[in-house]
Amino acid sequence: MGLTEQLQKYAASDMYPFHMPGHKRHGFKESGSYVFPDPYSVDITEISGFDNLHHAEGILKEAMEQAAKVYGSDKTYYLVNGSSCGVLSAIFAVTKCGGKLLLSRNCHLSAHHAVLLNRLEPEYVYPDCMDFFGISGEVRVDEIERILLENREKAKRGEDKRIEAVCIVSPTYEGMVSDVKRIAKVVHTFEIPLLVDEAHGAHLPFALRDGFFPESALSQGADIVVQSLHKTLPSFTQTALLHVQGELIEPGKIERYLRMFQSSSPSYVFMAGMELCIRYMDREGRDKMHQYEKRLFRFYKKMRQLKTLKVLEGGQKDPSKVVIATQMAKGLNGAILGKILRERFHLEVEFCAPEYVLAMTSLMDTDEGFLRLEEALLAIDQELEDCGRDGDIKKILSCDIPPARQMISPAIALEEKEACVPLEASEGRISKEFVFLYPPGIPILTPGEQISKEILSHIVSWREAGLPVQGLTDSKLSTILTVACDG
Repeated sequence: MGLTEQLQKYAASDMYPFHMPGHKRHGFKESGSYVFPDPYSVDITEISGFDNLHHAEGILKEAMEQAAKVYGSDKTYYLVNGSSCGVLSAIFAVTKCGGKLLLSRNCHLSAHHAVLLNRLEPEYVYPDCMDFFGISGEVRVDEIERILLENREKAKRGEDKRIEAVCIVSPTYEGMVSDVKRIAKVVHTFEIPLLVDEAHGAHLPFALRDGFFPESALSQGADIVVQSLHKTLPSFTQTALLHVQGELIEPGKIERYLRMFQSSSPSYVFMAGMELCIRYMDREGRDKMHQYEKRLFRFYKKMRQLKTLKVLEGGQKDPSKVVIATQMAKGLNGAILGKILRERFHLEVEFCAPEYVLAMTSLMDTDEGFLRLEEALLAIDQELEDCGRDGDIKKILSCDIPPARQMISPAIALEEKEACVPLEASEGRISKEFVFLYPPGIPILTPGEQISKEILSHIVSWREAGLPVQGLTDSKLSTILTVACDG
């Protein structure tokens, strides 16, 4: 059976998607005026009358201007290679080759790739660890300010390069948000720009300002904001936006790098889908978001009945990301819970971690879908309660690993002579590879970092648990490439 047949079989099944993309496989069927045409009938190239994304002067220019108006930016760009090309372009536009970037360690792999490709020296700011759930929380304002102040003094003394920009992710993959407004104010006192990877927050500007959903980074003063339409809104996979505002960003530089990192043959199907998505969200979508908010509120209220499983609620969080902790359940982890939801209840979640399961919701989810998830979790929880709770809750969490020691820059590490060593024998060596779970694509180890006992232990435990460990050249995850002459 080929991919097409497998996709058709999956589409015809009763498997419900609590994962990306945000259209939940039914797009605009509930709104007749927004029916998308047969994609083959509108798949064209840059012919007369249809403009050119990389030199937009007509219909595409107007569409992007309308997007900027809807989102409230000075300028908005369509991205057809996902948020990744936007993050790459943004970081290149605000840093010099060989420069220095203050980067939230839990940023997506694309930000780390930008560090590598532009030969940057990364300075990492580490987010808080959410106890019990094992996920990264907010990046603290005072920590960013401390790092910037120390860097400024060192730069004055000629002991360090000056940090040229700050890049954070908010909301995170699991929905945790940072205080972007305060971070932006601090960063701007150093006269440098703030980049926010808001790939998981394209829906936020359309929510009611009642505190249930957090505010978008764009309305909080970030200079560049990158959003994936496809993650949380009814749009095709790979569609995204890059927003620019303020005087610290040169649009010409952004456009230069977008031409480099984005396809020279952008899909008109994708661009039409983006235009339709934004048009829909600015009209009927706003009412749909309000209905969605009520649906989520009812869901979280119901989940307070859980005794053994626990759903993360409240605080600085985007409620659209449902994080279900398994820490208190005997013999249960995220992978097992995900399997139970898939095989018994036909619910496909977005991600299974050692300590939790992540279910992604969107305004396109149905009442039936939420009801199925509620009933499944309550049924599983009852079975777990009958078995008793685990008195030995794991203390070492995935987000609470001691930071890796950066021995050499990522770019230099890749240029060094390599040695292929058994993974279990790699402690103390300098990695030439990234290691991460995908999704979400946040590195636990980057090139140039020393492989610590704690990091190695996590990689091995992930491998043994069958979690999606990626980044290593060895697909069997038995060896790792390290710098050959690292002692």
